[in-house]
Amino acid sequence: MGAPDFSADLYREITEFAQGTPSWVHEAADVGTDAGLLLFAVLFVVGWWRARGLEARAMGLALAAPFAVVSAYLVSEVSKSFIQEERPCRAVAGAVHIAACPAQGDWSFPSNHATIAAASAAAIVVAWRAMAPLVLPLAALMAFSRVFVGVHYPHDVAAGFLVGVVVAPTAALVLVLAARPLVEALRGVAAGAVLLGAGPLAARGPGLEVPLGSPRPRAAMAPMAGAVAPVDDASVTMPDVMGGVPPRRGPLR
Repeated sequence: MGAPDFSADLYREITEFAQGTPSWVHEAADVGTDAGLLLFAVLFVVGWWRARGLEARAMGLALAAPFAVVSAYLVSEVSKSFIQEERPCRAVAGAVHIAACPAQGDWSFPSNHATIAAASAAAIVVAWRAMAPLVLPLAALMAFSRVFVGVHYPHDVAAGFLVGVVVAPTAALVLVLAARPLVEALRGVAAGAVLLGAGPLAARGPGLEVPLGSPRPRAAMAPMAGAVAPVDDASVTMPDVMGGVPPRRGPLR
């Protein structure tokens, strides 16, 4: 498969611009294009730790995230094997590139790096939406870096990003259907509770567990020391119609 002309032209413009940047930018881009994947791995661990205090579905999504990324990667890798697009650092005449050009037979379309970055970000967002402003721009930057260092065409990383954001969330939502009941079962075992946490329940006494943040039952609330019990006004103002003797108001003789 040959690259579209517009993508090849854009590749030349980006790589020529990259070549003119300072050497420290070259080093940062070359290292960062792989180091970003390690950051996503750290975020998977953080997501698992956070989910230890959440309900079973949240923990199931945290556990499913790495497997969802693997699913997206397999789709990308199989596609590369069938499409067999040559790397631009070999196919484009006079190409300049910061990173070493991958070996012959390591095909270009789609970009596995872009797929893994986008899949990681998407899987994290499904499990932990508050992370979207951090992980989505990071994934986009990692995808662009593959063109910047000269080893992919722009359409390679665009296709890889699309594969990641479509396949990973779909896989995560399917996997959690099996992961949720498994988490619930394992949390009932001592070893499972250590790894997966006890969930959002907090013990409030022997045999009593209520969700965190729930109000205490009124019946369980003990009166405060020194508090005066409320008096029913009717017992004071209503006459004793049952024949009771009213209290004497004069001095005793």
